Amino acid sequence: MTRISFYILKGSQEHDRQVFACRLIEKAHAKGNHIYIHADSQEQANLFNDLLWSFRSDSFVPHQLMYDISQTTQDDCPILIGHDATPPRLMNLLINISSEHPMFFSQFERVAEFINDNDTTKAQGRERYRFYKERGYELETHKL
Repeated sequence: MTRISFYILKGSQEHDRQVFACRLIEKAHAKGNHIYIHADSQEQANLFNDLLWSFRSDSFVPHQLMYDISQTTQDDCPILIGHDATPPRLMNLLINISSEHPMFFSQFERVAEFINDNDTTKAQGRERYRFYKERGYELETHKL
C-alpha cells in the first residue's frame, strides 16, 4: 500500500517549500528512485523545472517536462514533471506540488506532500490529509 509523508515546514514562502521539495528529490534520486512531480498547471511545472536546474549551484538532478519529450525519452528519464497526465510508467515516488491529490497517487510506493504556514496551503493540505486518511493509507508527518 502507498505510504504518504507530509512534510510540515516553517515559514509561509512558496519558494522555500519548493526548494525543500527539490532537496528531497535530489536525495531520492541519489538513492535510485524514479520520481514523478505533479504540478497544478503547465506554468507551475515550468517554474519547478527551472528551480530544479538552479536551486543549488553544485547540484545535478536529471529531469524532463512530460510535454517536452517523446515517449522513448520519457521511458529513460528518472524524473518527470507533469500536470495534466498520469505518469507514462511505474515510478517509485510521487512528489505532489499540486494543491489537490492526483487520482493516480495509489500507483506509487510513496507520496510526498509539502505544507507550510501559508493559510491556503495549510487548508489544502488538511483536505489531502483527510482524503488519504479516510481511505486507510499509512500517513507520516515530519515537522521540520
